[in-house]
Amino acid sequence: MKRCLFLRCKRDHAPKIFDAPLWAGMVENVHQSRFPELDLSPYGAIIMSMLTDQASLSRHADKLESFLDRGGLLVVNGHMAYPLLADVAPFLPQSGHGTDALAVHRLADHPVFAGVAEEDLTFRRGVAGFYGRGHNPPPDGAIALNGLGAGKVALDWLWRRPKGGTVFMHGGLDLWAYAGDPTSAARMAPQLLNWLKSEMRGETCDA
Repeated sequence: MKRCLFLRCKRDHAPKIFDAPLWAGMVENVHQSRFPELDLSPYGAIIMSMLTDQASLSRHADKLESFLDRGGLLVVNGHMAYPLLADVAPFLPQSGHGTDALAVHRLADHPVFAGVAEEDLTFRRGVAGFYGRGHNPPPDGAIALNGLGAGKVALDWLWRRPKGGTVFMHGGLDLWAYAGDPTSAARMAPQLLNWLKSEMRGETCDA
């Protein structure tokens, strides 16, 4: 089975959950500076953090596109503010004020969010807005998974590209940041890794 590539942008290691026994050896932690020369053929998926240096990575957008064209899977966390992928619109901050504008609504089922309560995404430690404060509008054909605010704009979406490859977009705080939370939100990180494992085995298990 192919591995996942986690693009690290700091000196520290990848999130601890990536090294848990269930996924041992599945995720390779590589500093982002190595991306231009890196051979992507051993990888079935690339995971980007909200801290990824998008300005630098955007200079190699053609490499990301080629990876997807060959059937790769890209997981994006954070605000896509630079032109990393064709057909993905720039990030839009959420309009409106108050809790209603930051409320998270489930729009479609997906294995990553199975058993995760909307309230546990809307609020963290009693505060709204951790999960997301805006969105990258989904391309045509993408499936909106979680919406934000009264307009339910697509904060999380899944796009199986017509040219090949899949993009899983979460426009907010890294999903693994919730791994230690005492709520159902802690389910997201392990379920993301399980879903990636299934995808790389060709066991598609979503809408």
